[in-house]
Amino acid sequence: MVDVRRVTLPGVGVLHSFETADGAEVAVVAHRTGSSDLVSRPAGARDDDDAVTVRLDEEEAHTLAELLGGTRIVESIAELDELPGVPIDWMTVDEGDAIVGRPLGEVPAASGVAIVAIVRDDHAHPSPGADFVVEPGDTVVAVGPTELIAEVFRVMNDGMSRGAEA
Repeated sequence: MVDVRRVTLPGVGVLHSFETADGAEVAVVAHRTGSSDLVSRPAGARDDDDAVTVRLDEEEAHTLAELLGGTRIVESIAELDELPGVPIDWMTVDEGDAIVGRPLGEVPAASGVAIVAIVRDDHAHPSPGADFVVEPGDTVVAVGPTELIAEVFRVMNDGMSRGAEA
């Protein structure tokens, strides 16, 4: 297990850092403004001049987290896909999807389909209520018959009512 050091930086944000197996230091400064600094110092370096810093805006930081496996919750859900008799699927909500900025209760219900969680960033919201507002980047997790899950996700994407022809 990696030992992560956390330091509060008054007026700035929070620093999280750890040392890699080869002795390099990796740190993230999460600024109160929403931006983040990714800092790397090679193994054996003792001077701050040896550190490399990359400033990331909030969207870039989320993208990097995704690339590095930040949504381990979704990866764990993938393992459930193999449970016999329990069809489960998920979709990532994109900026242009009809459900963006709207509560889940506006999605026509499909008998036998349950929205069991919304994953936002690295946090799961289990059994979200009808008033839960969906945002771009959310992952919607549903359980039910495969064809009905697909229909619910189609409605979330394009906004057509259930049963309407495309």
